[in-house]
Amino acid sequence: MTALDVRTSWDRLAAAQKDGAGVPFYMRVVNRRLGRGVAALAHRVGASPDQVTAVSAALVVAALVLLVVVPPMLLAAVVVVLLLQAAFAFDAADGQLARLRGGGSRAGEWLDHTVDAARTLAVHLVVAVALLRHTDLDPAWALLPLGYAFVASVRFFAQILAEQLVPDRGARAAAAGRWSSVVQLPADVGVQNLVFLLWPVTPLFLLGYGLLAAANLLLMVMTLQRRLRALRAL
Repeated sequence: MTALDVRTSWDRLAAAQKDGAGVPFYMRVVNRRLGRGVAALAHRVGASPDQVTAVSAALVVAALVLLVVVPPMLLAAVVVVLLLQAAFAFDAADGQLARLRGGGSRAGEWLDHTVDAARTLAVHLVVAVALLRHTDLDPAWALLPLGYAFVASVRFFAQILAEQLVPDRGARAAAAGRWSSVVQLPADVGVQNLVFLLWPVTPLFLLGYGLLAAANLLLMVMTLQRRLRALRAL
């Protein structure tokens, strides 16, 4: 396969973007563009979509190891956020790279979703470990990230399974509503990653993280209701 130059790859991807209806704002406006750049560069050097997915997973692991090993400090927090945001960009790139190469595979899609599911759980479980390791808080505070992990995992599974059961993306986007991209901001991985900038100041981190957890609980309930209505209407 002949590798396209970066500019040509960028232009082709820009003309073949998925519908943005219902997609969280950061993911649609920022992360897809970052992923497009990563995909164009990856195609130029001959990388495969699975390799891009593997880099995304490795960046998440590096960020979480840093969170557990290094005590809360500003520099470490900034590096953690940069690693997580880079991982999110690579996560957006694997599918775009597959389109550049003529289409993805079921195995690649499975791998992508499996890595996403692992990240969804791992981030919150590591927050629980890091709080116990680096702070003098009552151990009961670990229930906050554990609860967040439960909420995020249930919502992720409900979304992915519904997409398989309701294959018409146009109908799903219409059901999502015009304000969905704003309403879903608390569930946007790019927005969630930013809360780690507050990591060096534990009370502020718990406040921001707790607000995100509460918002995601509400979004989970809304998602379950909306998906159930859509499936019952089939």
